Amino acid sequence: MRFHGVSISHLINAQLHSSVGRTGCPPYRCHVHRTICHHARRPNLCIPRATPTSRVPHRTAKFESVVKLKDLPQGALKLEPYDDGANDGPQYPVVLQGHRNNMQRFRNCVVLTRVGGFYELYFEQAEELAPLLNLKLAIRRTSAGPVYMAGFPSFQLDRFLKILVQDLSKYVAISEEFANDAEGKLRTGGLQFDRKVARIITPGTLIDEKFMDPSENNFLLAIYIDGSSVKEQVEQDDGATKQHVLPSTSQNVGLSWLDLSTGDFFTQVSTAQMLPSAIARIGAREILVDQALGDGVRQELQLLTGHDHRLMTFFPFPSKIEPMTKWGPVLEAPISAKAAASFTSEEVAAGFSLLEYIRVQLQGLNMKLQPPRRRDLDESMSIDRNSLRGLEILETARDGFGKGSLLHAVSRTSTKSGARLLRDRLTSPSTSMTVINERLDLVCTFIDDAELHRNVIDYLKRSYDAQRLVQKFTLGRGDADDLICLSRAIEASKEIRRVLMSKKRKCKDTPAARSLKSMTDRLYMNGPIILAEKILAAIDEEGLLQKQRIEDDTAAEAAMLAQEVAFSEALPGEIETLPKKVRTKSGERGGSGATDEASALETWIMRRDASLALHDLHEELDRLHNEKAELTQRLRDAVGSTALSLKWTPGLGHICHVKAAKISQESLEELGVTRNVSMTKSTRSFYLPAWTELGGQMDQVKLQIRQEEQAIFETLRREVILNLVKIRRNAAVMDELDVACSFATLAHEQRLVRPILVEGTCHKIVGGRHPTVKLGLEEQGRRFVSNDCFLGDPDRIWLVTGPNMAGKSTFLRQNALVTILAQVGSLVPADYAEMGIVDKIFSRIGAADDLFRDQSTFMVEMLETAAILKQATPRSFVIMDEVGRGTTPEDGTAVSFACLHHLHYHNRCRTLFATHFHALADMTQDFESLGRYCTDVKETVSGGFSFVHRLRKGVNRESHALKVAQLAGLPSETIELARRVRQQGLATNPDQCSPTSAPA
Repeated sequence: MRFHGVSISHLINAQLHSSVGRTGCPPYRCHVHRTICHHARRPNLCIPRATPTSRVPHRTAKFESVVKLKDLPQGALKLEPYDDGANDGPQYPVVLQGHRNNMQRFRNCVVLTRVGGFYELYFEQAEELAPLLNLKLAIRRTSAGPVYMAGFPSFQLDRFLKILVQDLSKYVAISEEFANDAEGKLRTGGLQFDRKVARIITPGTLIDEKFMDPSENNFLLAIYIDGSSVKEQVEQDDGATKQHVLPSTSQNVGLSWLDLSTGDFFTQVSTAQMLPSAIARIGAREILVDQALGDGVRQELQLLTGHDHRLMTFFPFPSKIEPMTKWGPVLEAPISAKAAASFTSEEVAAGFSLLEYIRVQLQGLNMKLQPPRRRDLDESMSIDRNSLRGLEILETARDGFGKGSLLHAVSRTSTKSGARLLRDRLTSPSTSMTVINERLDLVCTFIDDAELHRNVIDYLKRSYDAQRLVQKFTLGRGDADDLICLSRAIEASKEIRRVLMSKKRKCKDTPAARSLKSMTDRLYMNGPIILAEKILAAIDEEGLLQKQRIEDDTAAEAAMLAQEVAFSEALPGEIETLPKKVRTKSGERGGSGATDEASALETWIMRRDASLALHDLHEELDRLHNEKAELTQRLRDAVGSTALSLKWTPGLGHICHVKAAKISQESLEELGVTRNVSMTKSTRSFYLPAWTELGGQMDQVKLQIRQEEQAIFETLRREVILNLVKIRRNAAVMDELDVACSFATLAHEQRLVRPILVEGTCHKIVGGRHPTVKLGLEEQGRRFVSNDCFLGDPDRIWLVTGPNMAGKSTFLRQNALVTILAQVGSLVPADYAEMGIVDKIFSRIGAADDLFRDQSTFMVEMLETAAILKQATPRSFVIMDEVGRGTTPEDGTAVSFACLHHLHYHNRCRTLFATHFHALADMTQDFESLGRYCTDVKETVSGGFSFVHRLRKGVNRESHALKVAQLAGLPSETIELARRVRQQGLATNPDQCSPTSAPA
């Protein structure tokens, strides 16, 4: 066999004595030189034939590799095409050159290369990121020049991925080590490992990283815009530059999003106008946009989405879109032609582009996603981006924290997956009266039966996140601990089904029985129960716990070792910054590193009787252990010392170690000692043929046990995949039960009532309360004042006036939140609630300038108002607070009146409109469907005052701004001056203010 003129015999050392004709030939040592293999891949380079004793000039370092002749590849080796540009630039050592090549291949990624027990950064990326990651920056000297480098232990990968991906929004390419086979060793010049990028991690492609928030989905979203609908217009400034613009607001835009950690997969059709709200509701971590779209479209999308541009990835969408019926390999079940017909072409294009992106990022990793589910716009309430923020549904508007939001106030879920479902429902309340009433029936069932409620919660708390557990196995990443957790989740589902069935039999032909039946009929337990039994029968939980403890100890030791390395390389001034135990213990490690056989090497994760083969292997290992004990005792008797032990060390193998002051050489010769390993005044270590042979047999049996355990694990993993659909469906039911129990707990704590859903557009709330403000006041020991609200007939619009701090904004928000909670399927904070279904909620509350987009506060306010007037329907619910306050009173009054007129005569929707422009009450006297309500201030004889938060019919023409300013702590002289100015009417005619009227 020849490599382009080089005989294979020239690649193998001349001292190799071949025995190809014999069976079971032993391994031989092949000395392969990097330069030879390098030239062998160059077809145009002639190498003179050499005798076995000739020397190859200028050969580099020698690598030693053990291979069997029978394993050597026959025929011509498969060689990569020669690239004339491969050697452009300096040539670094193998690992560094591979890293540099990956940096060039994945230009937008941070490359992490696995080197033994570390992940390392090199070149300019190390220089840039080492300070951000708090890593020591070093310089490695190479023949091609100095190279920056930094690294961290492999067990800290999740920690640094969090910083890179989640905090810095970087894309990370991970280059892993893969053991080379015989052919690979020859091809790479004798290298034991080959390295290649196994996965690209982006904010939207996280799978099971520990830093992921278990209570939130990690969605990756693709936005598909038909290129033919993108228009081009010429910029007027220079008359040459063409700018791409988005299609018209009514043009369809395809959306598709999925969560790799759970397998959830969705699609939806939107429009350019509705795109910001859809993206805000989905809350994607990463957004994909077709790279072929122009810069103008990209900029417009960034403005529309309101996201930081770092979360947007520009990826070349495939030109040929495969139909959904061909997506079967990546789905848990194929999609029928009938089901595929319900999706639009835009949805299919977005979904396929999303799958193509994941295929590239996962580098061929297998996955099984749930079939895509279509989100119909008519099936859920639309909550636009401004309303999500203004109503503080997921986080507070001031600081972005969860505490103080609606989600925080109503969440009582027991599982992380239930918390994710609750979050999804709060952003997409249902508009189906049937669905809402079914959810309410289930909540009321738990409210009426405290024992059932308590039992279900107890079992839910024993469960685990089955959605993410089973998805890990589809991606080939699950372990034995995940199997145990999955079996516990299945057992919890079985017990919950049992208690639900028992309750259902007791309440026949009632709403409770029907709601429970809808749950139990969707629980498929036969296959999963058998799987759970197999898992618990196979896995040794005690052994698994012991293995985890050993791994934790090993990780701690590795961390200590890394600190010690830093100590050894630290400058004198840096030593004091290291942990004290590192400074004191550095250099104290010693010993032979011997490991007793009862240590981690014999920590088994499968039960001995998990299979017949495994049982036999453990029996064989027990027999060998007995032989070892007998041999140990014979040796102790022979040398006259009980301190003799048979050990194994990583560097020396199987040795005999004895502690004795004097051991005669004759005694050792009688034992058959072949060679001493080490000797001190009180100890001696040596090789003993009997122990070497016995230890080798034990090692072989242990290896077979490991292999059999892995085979059993793979069998269980396949069983999980076979039950994939049932486990996912059962997990979805568990999440629904968790949310229902959460709402039942909330209703019991806060005296909530069941809303009555009716046809039409009425909104009747008696004793309504704000769910989050009430909790905040109670924490301060204050009482919340409830209010009534009657919208529909005869008044569709309420014009609310009153002083600042009297609760107008709270009243507006609480009615919108009551509506959302009702359509989510929760009981509501009120004494009585009756309402018609709302299709869209709009909130125009508060505003701030957007300097990044060159928009003033008033401009932002007008943009939000314009969206409401254009999109609100007769079934919508609108709250507007102080429209027009960002301009002069005259202009503000005119704008506010025009908005009220449009809402009254065109949109004809339920509206709460708060204002300080009291003239509006007079200007709207002819509005037959508008009512006027107000809050007030109560003054005392002593000059004090208090706010009256309860609304009354009428108009309050006093805003009492000076009282609020006094409460805020403005200086008394400032308050007094403002009072005089107001009394003199100088606020509107400042020229009348005499210079002497102001304080000196």
